[in-house]
Amino acid sequence: MTPSHVRVDGVAKRFRGREVLAGVHLLEQGGLITVLGSNGAGKTTLLRCLATVVEPDHGTVTIDGLDARHESERIEIRRRLGYLPQGDCLVAGSTAFDAVDYLAVLKGHRDDRRRRRAVFDVLDRVGLRDRASEPVEHLSGGMRRRLGLAQALLGAPALLLLDEPGSGLDPDERLRLREILTERRRTTTMFVSTHLTDEAAISDTVLVLDGGAVQFAGTPERLADVARGRAWVQHELPPPDVRASWRLADGRHRCLGTPPRGAELVAPTIEDGYLTIRA
Repeated sequence: MTPSHVRVDGVAKRFRGREVLAGVHLLEQGGLITVLGSNGAGKTTLLRCLATVVEPDHGTVTIDGLDARHESERIEIRRRLGYLPQGDCLVAGSTAFDAVDYLAVLKGHRDDRRRRRAVFDVLDRVGLRDRASEPVEHLSGGMRRRLGLAQALLGAPALLLLDEPGSGLDPDERLRLREILTERRRTTTMFVSTHLTDEAAISDTVLVLDGGAVQFAGTPERLADVARGRAWVQHELPPPDVRASWRLADGRHRCLGTPPRGAELVAPTIEDGYLTIRA
């Protein structure tokens, strides 16, 4: 399978007079792209535009040469992608199997036997095969999130759009999510939004979204390197003008900002780079 080619040209979007996206440009094909940003940075709106759920006020979204502005091409785009929104859209009274099977029907899976096998395959991949007959309202929040992921994975889409997929997952479930993302990076173009910097560590590309615009695009290593020479540790209390600081287990303080003369510099992290860009 060939990963989807995604092109975003000057996409802008306003809600209630507030500019949420301010002329975003993207060109991506294949791999794991993490959209990193604080709450309200525009991550969800960007993914909704890519999923053709929201139409931009300005600019274009093109997936595999298909223009989302045209209805027939928009329908074809939706057949090619898997989308996990922030909130689930599960219907009370349906089972976990029903929730995924219904989506399979909508995506055109007509052969009952093949469709059933495809549904059980994705339920198994997210660890919910033994819960297939369970009503969705009986599932925990983490299980419902995994069920939404199963819906997104159905049919091995060439484009995956996952909005905060790790929300509500325990450590074991986060590890399973990481395995799923890693195994699909060669065959799929994946956009994953998060506000947690540690989740960006396995990315091929990190996009830092702030103020509705892409402030950084590059590897996790390049993002960390943005803060090289700006992170240090000291025993004394940090000065008030540091960008960020916290106390370590050994009693020292780790600081980010402009280091004083003779400071004990330390290797920067992805979080350091992210905070430096947003300073």
